[in-house]
Amino acid sequence: MGGRCVFPLCVLIVRSCQRSRPVFHIGIGMDERVNLMNMMKITIKVLIQSALNLDRSLESDFPPLQQFFFVLEHCLKHGLKVKKSFISQNKSFFGPLELVEKLCPESADIFTNVRNLPEIKTSVGRGRAWLHLSLMQKKLADYLQVLIDHKDLLSEFYEHEALMMEEEGAVIVGLLMGLNMIDANLCLKGEDLDSQVGIIDFSFCLKEIQENDSEKKADEITSVLDQKHYVEELNRHLSCTVGDLQSKIEFLEKTNSKLNEELIAAKDRIVSLQDEHNQLLEETVRIKNKSERHLQVNMQDTKVELETYKHSRQGLDEMYNETWKQLNVERQVRQELEKELNLQLGMKTEMEMAMKLLEKDIHEKQDTLVVLRKQLDDVKSINLQMCQKVKETDISLQQKSEQLCLLQAKWDLVDSTTRTLEERVQESEKARQISEENCMKIKKDFEAKTESFKQQLQKLDLQRSHLEQNLQIEKEQQGILQEDLGKEKEKNSSLQKDLLQYSQLKKDFDKLLIEKTQLAKLCKEQEQALQEMGFHLSQSKLKMEDIKEVNKALKGHTWLKDDEATGCKQCKKEFSISRRKHHCRNCGDIFCNTCSSNELSLPSYPKPVRVCDICHNLLLQRCSSNCS
Repeated sequence: MGGRCVFPLCVLIVRSCQRSRPVFHIGIGMDERVNLMNMMKITIKVLIQSALNLDRSLESDFPPLQQFFFVLEHCLKHGLKVKKSFISQNKSFFGPLELVEKLCPESADIFTNVRNLPEIKTSVGRGRAWLHLSLMQKKLADYLQVLIDHKDLLSEFYEHEALMMEEEGAVIVGLLMGLNMIDANLCLKGEDLDSQVGIIDFSFCLKEIQENDSEKKADEITSVLDQKHYVEELNRHLSCTVGDLQSKIEFLEKTNSKLNEELIAAKDRIVSLQDEHNQLLEETVRIKNKSERHLQVNMQDTKVELETYKHSRQGLDEMYNETWKQLNVERQVRQELEKELNLQLGMKTEMEMAMKLLEKDIHEKQDTLVVLRKQLDDVKSINLQMCQKVKETDISLQQKSEQLCLLQAKWDLVDSTTRTLEERVQESEKARQISEENCMKIKKDFEAKTESFKQQLQKLDLQRSHLEQNLQIEKEQQGILQEDLGKEKEKNSSLQKDLLQYSQLKKDFDKLLIEKTQLAKLCKEQEQALQEMGFHLSQSKLKMEDIKEVNKALKGHTWLKDDEATGCKQCKKEFSISRRKHHCRNCGDIFCNTCSSNELSLPSYPKPVRVCDICHNLLLQRCSSNCS
């Protein structure tokens, strides 16, 4: 049943009903591919119809499903290259299917499950198991489409005239997309997929041909019912649109009357605002004249008072400059004295730091003496141990004479080190005595310097008391000057109050000007609002005319027949085997599946029915407008 398939019984079926079904051809190459493709169409159609009758769920023992797998196996085996080996010739369709694992990483789980099945041992059985599992996952068409897209890889397994290498393979993949609506519950355990014999049963084709006439009659009845429902839906839409238009007309009339009333009220407001504006202008002119007169008088008075203030200020400035110079000289003297004090304090801190460093050195040297004494004690203990060893080794003197020599040399070294250590200890004690004498001398010098610094500090305190007395005298003079300044400041404050009054008058005038501009803006905005209301009224009239034109267009819709439409009305794509025709239950036009995938509940239908994208959007807009 592999490379070439001949169907004698299928030819008899086709001769009996050539008009109703596609024609099967007997032959090699293209005729054989066409026969397989037509058989695939029939088996898929029978499988879908039977699945719809069984609530779209199938099992492995369902006869139409078994026939589908047999026909698909023949299609995959068509044009396979024979792989020759030393033992036998191998011709399995599982080889090209293994390419799917490389091209689609998602299919790796299916291949692992197929290889892990213990009951399947041949490549044919693995291929059949793969077809079962991919159908259960609803990805059979996707995987075969990947294979057809990579024909350069398939050329290693198939001949050039094979079904999978030609256009018929793409058609079969398109037909397999319809099987995604079926739920297959297949159990591979216990099935002998290796030894199954694929025999195609043509009785399903005969049944399908006999049922064709009854299907035609049923289709005619359904088309008549669809047209009836369509007409009822059109009538309902027209009545709804008429009601909507009437309500919109009433609403627009009400809004028009309200706008006219608002226009009259706005005009009255504008007239009253203009009168108020004229009154405010007259008052501002009066206030401005009064304020200008007060300003001229105040300016003359302020000029005279400023001249007198300048003359008195010159004498005070001279006195202040002299006292300020004396203060600067005294501050410089005091700063120099403070610097000398800081230097002496720094010397004192340095001496204390030196004393602390000397004490640290003494402590460190004492620590070294303690360490050296410990080393001497260790050496003495070692000497005692050595003496004991000498007493013990008197018997073996001859054997250990060399060791005694070495020990004597070490003893000499230890004696020399102890002597040097004792000398260092004596030197460190001498240095400590010298450092203590130096510390006593430094302390005496430091005490003498501190006494001299105290005497200088007493002198500086006397000078500071004299300077403070002079400062008090100068402060009294400054108090007198400040009293004179306070009087002059009071005069200035009176002048500033007059200036503030003038500024307040100016601010009031500015506020009046701002109110004037705001009133002018209000007048302009109200005029613009009136213009916009007139524009909205004109737009609403235009919309009314558009709605009337839409109603006229809706009345002209009719139920298109299948023969009249060759392509989709929306996307303009031609209809084919994979792109089927679908009626919109609202407008009656014919669309493809993608342009009419929406469903809505219409009053003339008990359940939600198919509607095109345009009608779907229109109906949703109407529902939203009605709700609002």
